[in-house]
Amino acid sequence: MAADKNVVCASCGFAKNPPGSARCVSCGAKIEALGKVARTKEEELEWRYQQEGLNVTWLGISIGVQGVLTAAIVFGLPMVITALDFEGGNGMAVCIPVWFFGGMLVGMISPGRTFVEPRIAAAVIAIPTTYLLQRSETVHTMPGFLYWIMAAIGVLFSTIGAYVGERIQMGPPPKTAE
Repeated sequence: MAADKNVVCASCGFAKNPPGSARCVSCGAKIEALGKVARTKEEELEWRYQQEGLNVTWLGISIGVQGVLTAAIVFGLPMVITALDFEGGNGMAVCIPVWFFGGMLVGMISPGRTFVEPRIAAAVIAIPTTYLLQRSETVHTMPGFLYWIMAAIGVLFSTIGAYVGERIQMGPPPKTAE
């Protein structure tokens, strides 16, 4: 009885996936049946960075990561270090890099490609955070709509952070033989 050969991942090139695996052990991409889709090398490189769908587990993890980071830095840190005051617009300015870092963290630790999950998580966390920061402002220096614009910018930055995290996780793109 001949042993089946290991399957090579078309996305990352990992060559030690056990036969019959549904996903790559290294990057988490779906392993398609050999010969099912014939792609050129250029198509493979373009496909390498495409997300295949929404993963509910990683959405929950993303919400947890974004929520904990936001609560710890924006709301918790001023309780410990009283010199810091992140109310109002200052809190929103701090949220943007926090959500970027949260997206990057999720992008680095998640198997496969996850760009959508950190974006949705940042949007879910941005709604109550923006409301609380707007309501906690003692001196009104910024109109209400600017809070929501800054929240949208924070969600955008979480997407960029997820992309950066995925690039760190995947390493540099493979060289094309020309």
